Amino acid sequence: MADLAIVVRESAYDRILTPLAFAYLAASSGQEVEMLFVNWAVRALSKKYADEFPISAERAGSEEWLKQQISSAGLPTRISDLLRMLAQTGKVRLYACTLAAQIFGVEESDLIEGAEFLPANEFVAKMAEAKVTMTF
Repeated sequence: MADLAIVVRESAYDRILTPLAFAYLAASSGQEVEMLFVNWAVRALSKKYADEFPISAERAGSEEWLKQQISSAGLPTRISDLLRMLAQTGKVRLYACTLAAQIFGVEESDLIEGAEFLPANEFVAKMAEAKVTMTF
């Protein structure tokens, strides 16, 4: 049973950072985390698309500044590197929604290391057992 279950649906670079940060903070404190990536966000788990997320429209023009801030904080700026960091904690499980993967073109061979497919209904059962759930 996970301590924290997170549904990630945002696909803008600046918006996907928040659930990744919450997952890392929880894992760093010893909590088990399960994350389901749905809609366009499922592409974050793809080797092909993970680092192609644009910054949100309302923050247009601030991508370089944001990446400098992230780097100054000692963190990687690439989504793929952040996800790898999460997987390496051994506390975070990364799931690609099977339906979202089908719709948004993510093949099993494209999944980043440590990610796997999971039907959304199975994740809903995991959410029911988790101590805390979050949606971004």
